[in-house]
Amino acid sequence: MSRRLTTTIVAGMVSGVCAGFAAHRMAGSAEAAKEVAGYFHLLADVFLHLIKMIIAPLVFSTLVAGIAHMGDSKTLGRIGGRAMAWFVIASLISLTLGLVFVNAFAPGEGLNLVRSGASAGVDAQALNFRDFVLHVFPTSMVGAMADNSVLQIVVFSIFIGVGLTALGETGRPVVVLIETMVELMLKVTGYVMRMAPLAVFGALAAAVTTEGLGVLKTFGALVGEFYLALISLWILLLSAGAVFLGKRIFALIGLVREPVLLAFSTASSEAAYPRMLEQLDRFGVPRRISSFVLPLGYSFNLDGSMMYATFATMFIAQAYGIGLPLATQFTILLVLMVTSKGIAAVPRASLVVVAATLAQFDLPVEGVAFILAVDHFMDMGRTATNVLGNAVATSVISKWEGALAPPRPSAATAVRDAIPA
Repeated sequence: MSRRLTTTIVAGMVSGVCAGFAAHRMAGSAEAAKEVAGYFHLLADVFLHLIKMIIAPLVFSTLVAGIAHMGDSKTLGRIGGRAMAWFVIASLISLTLGLVFVNAFAPGEGLNLVRSGASAGVDAQALNFRDFVLHVFPTSMVGAMADNSVLQIVVFSIFIGVGLTALGETGRPVVVLIETMVELMLKVTGYVMRMAPLAVFGALAAAVTTEGLGVLKTFGALVGEFYLALISLWILLLSAGAVFLGKRIFALIGLVREPVLLAFSTASSEAAYPRMLEQLDRFGVPRRISSFVLPLGYSFNLDGSMMYATFATMFIAQAYGIGLPLATQFTILLVLMVTSKGIAAVPRASLVVVAATLAQFDLPVEGVAFILAVDHFMDMGRTATNVLGNAVATSVISKWEGALAPPRPSAATAVRDAIPA
């Protein structure tokens, strides 16, 4: 089933590009191409709506069930501490690698753009540390689930899970109910994932219909060099994983290829979350760990997005002929290290981070508009990298805890995984 779904996703990617190219050629105008692309993207929109429908109950049920079986709050704190340590180190590596590659390739040099003060089309003020801290803590459980605010769902799930642990046998009926809810949501996830190849087809067909393949040729150097940087980051992440997982890293690569492909083709981390949870089950990661670390990673461990932030910031400075000394570049890196942690619920988060950083260092914010044409194609790569980075992080933390089980031929239930050794 898994291999067949992977094959159909790849087929959807190829056929989507072909259909989009044909539609782009036949469209008589940009307006007509945009209208046709809207119908193509309807397939992806429906799929993403279904994914958003199941994300909140899936995160809530798996996280509460996992915490309820951890036994005590010390275990929860230890796992959370290890996760955050890994996230900080991975963030620093991602940002630094992006800075190294953009300086080595210098893709913006020679463009000689002129600063005009035009609008970038992105709200740089959307990034605010105070608002982010307030956003973390929900005012309503129902509101957080309705808005699919993963970080808020994690917060109140932790409270409920810890509370159920403190209740002991009194809370056992609620735990059983939530475990049943996990089983139900995994079954529903299986139904939703059957539409994934159509969503992939629609997303890519829509992008190529409006932009055409020519946009990749025009911005080929920028996109190509960014993907080379991403490949280097993948090698580093997988090598770091191999240090802890040994030869099992190859089994992990084989299992996560499907959710990574799904994230790449739809440019949505949410689309890959349910399938990633199932594949980590098969790899041997206990549900009590994956259901806690993965949602945290979706907010704090965005390796691909952080590499993009340094890459895009320096590219824009180069494009406008602004030379930045090494000390300033290092300061930008440190600023991005902090600001990139506050982008969980900001639309077009990576662009917002870039725009805010440009404004802070008096660089031309309007340069963000220059890369909007290929941002979707770059977003595909950085989203896939985010998903891969979280898979490696979750597996390594499970190994640190001494809880990594042997691989299983099929997805296991949350109940069986959650019971501690």
